[in-house]
Amino acid sequence: MIPTAGVLRKRQRTTTTTRHSSTAAIANSSFFDTTHNRHLCSPTTTATATGDIASLLFNDASTADIVLRLFTDVISPPESPSSVSVDSAPISDLLVYLHSDILRRSKYFSALLSDRWIGNVHPQPSSPDKTSDRELFRLNLGVPPSPGSIQNHLTVLELLYTNDFQNAVENASTALDLLPVALELLFEDCVRWCVDYLEAVPWTEEEENRVVNLIPFLSEEESKELVARVSPVEEDACEKMLQGLISSATNNYGNTAFVKAFVGKILRDVSSRETAKRVLEKAFRKSLKTVKQSLEDYSSPVFRGDHNETEAIQRLNLHKASTNGKHLLWLVERMIELRVADAAVREWSEQEAFTGDLKRAFGDDAWRNIVPGLPAVILRCTSKLAHAVCAGTILASTQVRRKLVEDWLPVLVVCKDNVSPASNKSLYLELEETFLRIISTLPMSDAQDLLPQCLSFSTRNVEDCPHLVTAFNTWFRRAAHPFKLDSLCDQSDI
Repeated sequence: MIPTAGVLRKRQRTTTTTRHSSTAAIANSSFFDTTHNRHLCSPTTTATATGDIASLLFNDASTADIVLRLFTDVISPPESPSSVSVDSAPISDLLVYLHSDILRRSKYFSALLSDRWIGNVHPQPSSPDKTSDRELFRLNLGVPPSPGSIQNHLTVLELLYTNDFQNAVENASTALDLLPVALELLFEDCVRWCVDYLEAVPWTEEEENRVVNLIPFLSEEESKELVARVSPVEEDACEKMLQGLISSATNNYGNTAFVKAFVGKILRDVSSRETAKRVLEKAFRKSLKTVKQSLEDYSSPVFRGDHNETEAIQRLNLHKASTNGKHLLWLVERMIELRVADAAVREWSEQEAFTGDLKRAFGDDAWRNIVPGLPAVILRCTSKLAHAVCAGTILASTQVRRKLVEDWLPVLVVCKDNVSPASNKSLYLELEETFLRIISTLPMSDAQDLLPQCLSFSTRNVEDCPHLVTAFNTWFRRAAHPFKLDSLCDQSDI
């Protein structure tokens, strides 16, 4: 049950405000009533009045001095605000026998039962009921027309007698049912118990939404733990969490495959695409920097020492490049999947120094027995990005497309010459076709410079390299039949 704006508001603990709220409630719900009793509620327990508050029992007609009528509050139509009386056609109607001494535990009832308000509303109460020579004041309390509303009010009223919160609140849903009623009746002990309970137990998503809706009606002190649970302290907390997850997935686990798969799902589910983009771009730049530095140190060593020490450091550089290259490939795949790889393509197309180090590294045989999978990892990164550009998933400028082929085509050529083609044949062929398709999107002058560098794609059997044949045929067809705007205009005039 969500509290209504007319009843629940952020509660102030001052007497003046409490009394003001109570006065409004009297006017709105006809709390005091002098009509005759029409419904009787069977008492749940029986007891003999002894004068001791501890002996007073909930809904005990024999000792009660208050008769409270709980009814479903049906709001009148706007065109006839006073046409429906409190007593007309109630959905639910129930009488409860209560005790003023107990009701005063609720600040709401305490204000209503004070001499000041009773005197203002009914200076001389009319025809009070007589039960065993006792006066019974008849009071009304309208409740929202939501499922379980009457029962929730009954439970809170009974808790005024028993204080048995532990048995009454058995789960988060129950606490959320009772808390609005406790807030409405200003039953502070019940409010504190419900809030403490909600702070300590897990919530479903639906329960969390209900908690969030109730927080504005709690004081700052009461709600601070609930707020801390649903609201991060830092504005960029989501970004920092994602950064930590990516760092853990790439650095902290021996078998990273399962962790990477999980983090990949989290990235797909993140509602803010911009946040995921920033985090992935930052991680991409960091991994790329590490791979580049490792290859630079391997290709151009600046240290001195004996042969064994030099070899150990070189092996370390290659292992570092290979490990971070795998992380880089995973990041590239995630960025393409989320369509946030624009910056990655631009950076990958501006790596002339890096591709130079790769050509030197793959041109010798030292890496073969140390990191045999390194060339394939680097070429897969290139292939993924180039394919995304070719497919239009990433819209790259002419300069980016040209540089992507210009810088990375020589790396492919070196790998074909020095890395076993049998194990990487499909990768080579895929990248060849993608480069040729990108070349077809470039100005003819750029294509004229780049196509001759693709002659290594040819084989002894021309039928085995149709992609290369098509690329050259396309260029020569365009060269033989150049497009001329003047001739097109002349044809349109005919």
